[in-house]
Amino acid sequence: MINREIILEIAQKEGKIKTKDLADQFDVSRQYVAMLMNQLVTSRELIKIGSTRSAFYVLPEYLKKHPGIMPTRFVGRFINKNLEEHKVMTDIEEKFTRIFELKDNVRSIFTFSFSEMLNNAIEHSRSKGVVVEVVVTENELRFTVNDSGVGVFRNVMKKKNLKNELQAIQDLLKGKTTTMPKSHSGEGIFFTSKAADVFILDSFGHQMMVNNKTDEVSVKEVGMRKRGTRVIFGISTDTNRHLTDIFKKYTNIKEDSDYGFDKTEIRVKLYTMGGVHISRSQARRILTGLDKFRVVLLDFDQVPMVGQAFVDEIYRVFKTKYPQIEIQEENMNEAVKFMVERAKGEAKKFK
Repeated sequence: MINREIILEIAQKEGKIKTKDLADQFDVSRQYVAMLMNQLVTSRELIKIGSTRSAFYVLPEYLKKHPGIMPTRFVGRFINKNLEEHKVMTDIEEKFTRIFELKDNVRSIFTFSFSEMLNNAIEHSRSKGVVVEVVVTENELRFTVNDSGVGVFRNVMKKKNLKNELQAIQDLLKGKTTTMPKSHSGEGIFFTSKAADVFILDSFGHQMMVNNKTDEVSVKEVGMRKRGTRVIFGISTDTNRHLTDIFKKYTNIKEDSDYGFDKTEIRVKLYTMGGVHISRSQARRILTGLDKFRVVLLDFDQVPMVGQAFVDEIYRVFKTKYPQIEIQEENMNEAVKFMVERAKGEAKKFK
């Protein structure tokens, strides 16, 4: 009678084995052999390559000697009806075992980020279908989540009564922006964008890119108009980035925090018009929704100058209303630093 030990002996001898061949050889049902095979796959004693009738199984040491037999790409097309992200993840793990070769820190980043982006497509896009792609090469993990729904930027614009896609992108980058506040925290895109080497949102001719390798955030209009939303996530398979470190950087910042998401970063350059003399109204755009945080870091990189009204709105008006919120600054040139320090000094006169 066939058992797991016999299956492993045959795999050692033959290299590649199939469920049908073993069922025929031992005159047992395919279902019984498949059960034994699945147990060996779960315990990582066998590696499954492929899916359905074309699937075969090998020992881990055989795969090391013949790495070319393992596909580098998984593509799944799913109908968005009662779709659940954990079931899609299970499907990927069963059919694309290359992800088990990833370092633990990379795999945890993938599991979190992929699940968050897929959940957004399932619950927010109103798309009839979702297409996902996962690619693992020697140097990179990359995944794409593609839908043909309402579009992430347009959805935020409509629900928040914003004027344009740029304002929607600005709000998404702050974190805690959601169109379904009762069931979503709005943290998924924020933390996923911090976890990636490169993170892209592409929707209806507008693209947001976060490049953590170069510490840049860019927004642009693109020629090809993607209907719906495309999420592209890329990260080096050798990265030392850890998901827990990312969460620690933006959560539980104050002693009385309750392990919540209470710090955000603002790229001021995304709010500039021509790059100089930012106005009070633009300051108000930056400050929208920031009362939800305990610490706000303003990044003035590539901002040559700010106006008096801009800094007054932040350091006097906003700080007077929310004295418990700490405002930090980085990457200020001398001109910006002068205006910020001046505004802080003026604000003290009103206390």
